[in-house]
Amino acid sequence: MDSPHLPAMVLPKYMDAWIAGSPERIADLLTEDGVVIECYGPVYRGRERVLQWAETWLCNGGVVHSWDIISSFATNGREATEWVFDFTWQDRRRSFEGATIAEIQDGKIASLREYRTTGELYDWTGTWD
Repeated sequence: MDSPHLPAMVLPKYMDAWIAGSPERIADLLTEDGVVIECYGPVYRGRERVLQWAETWLCNGGVVHSWDIISSFATNGREATEWVFDFTWQDRRRSFEGATIAEIQDGKIASLREYRTTGELYDWTGTWD
């Protein structure tokens, strides 16, 4: 995925840091004033708040089992990925599909927003039941 004209993507490193359970690595990938908007609605403003969130989530039993990238691209300070997220929270293992769009500045995440597929995917047959 690396190109001589594009730096290595940051989003896969962010996802790997969550899989590794490393709040410090997660926070270090953001600019000092970086913003993360989760698909569930919470907004985390600044590297210190992201660190607090990651520590709290992971210390309360949160586990990211996998975060598989389906597709991704980077261009002119922006990155996007489609993914499947597999995790455990409150003793319940779940997974869902989603996407992330991020603004990158100097190799760090300045803003990141996640989107989640909320319904089961199906092939449309021409009518709705």
